[in-house]
Amino acid sequence: MRTYAIGDLQGCAHEAELLIERIVDDARSHGSAQPRILFVGDLINRGPDSLTALRRMKALSDAHPDHVEALLGNHDLHLIAVAVGAQRASRSDTLDEILAAPDRDELVAWLRQRPLAMFVDAHLLVHAGVAPAWTAAQAMALAHEVEAVLRGDGWIGFLRDMYGNEPNAWDDSLTGIARLRCIVNALTRMRLCAPDGSMDFAHKESEAGPEGSGLVPWFDLPQRATRDVTVVFGHWSALGLVLRPNLVGLDSGCVWGGKLTAVCLDDRSLLQVDCPEYREHSGKK
Repeated sequence: MRTYAIGDLQGCAHEAELLIERIVDDARSHGSAQPRILFVGDLINRGPDSLTALRRMKALSDAHPDHVEALLGNHDLHLIAVAVGAQRASRSDTLDEILAAPDRDELVAWLRQRPLAMFVDAHLLVHAGVAPAWTAAQAMALAHEVEAVLRGDGWIGFLRDMYGNEPNAWDDSLTGIARLRCIVNALTRMRLCAPDGSMDFAHKESEAGPEGSGLVPWFDLPQRATRDVTVVFGHWSALGLVLRPNLVGLDSGCVWGGKLTAVCLDDRSLLQVDCPEYREHSGKK
């Protein structure tokens, strides 16, 4: 079975359909009747057809639960929070169709059950990043902590307290909402870090921090404990496609007029679909 990871859809349902068709054809050409397809989060928002994208991904997952999975990204969490009144909608959101849909609650319930991290064939998949102090095993364990809360009875209360930029650095002694918020921020929002590993959330519009800031991409920190595995992530359209021996970045700016990208994790072959410029890029996702 061939395994494909797909970058941020952000409501680009048509392009997702085209890419999935290409994946199925590619898998068959390699003798794999049923490919495994893994989405790295942000299925919805900003793009033209978030409702269709979410319905399609849920239908695929329901039909092929062992072969199709999607991570939670920051936009997916935002939808869940807005749907239950734990967060206000943003002016730049394109979520109204989902919020008004007759199957809204079913879609949100499915989304709430999605994981925050996956470990597949020596690949650690996350939406945004991995705190530099975490090993792959610790990242998975911490993701499971948040998943348990999202799937539990107190999930709405958690969503009300989930937002905020502090704490901005991981400490094993963190407890309660501070611990959960730090985990969520690392897995779904992180891009740049200071040399000490603390996360910066102010700079979003480039692939590096301002000159003299000392900020670097989280994956370039020399102390990163996940260098022994390949990390697959999305979330960073300003960075674009990244292919390194132990790193795969998949957000190639579909909604901003770039491409929707899939990488086969078995051999690093690349499949891409060109996308119209649905939104003018501000760098702020």
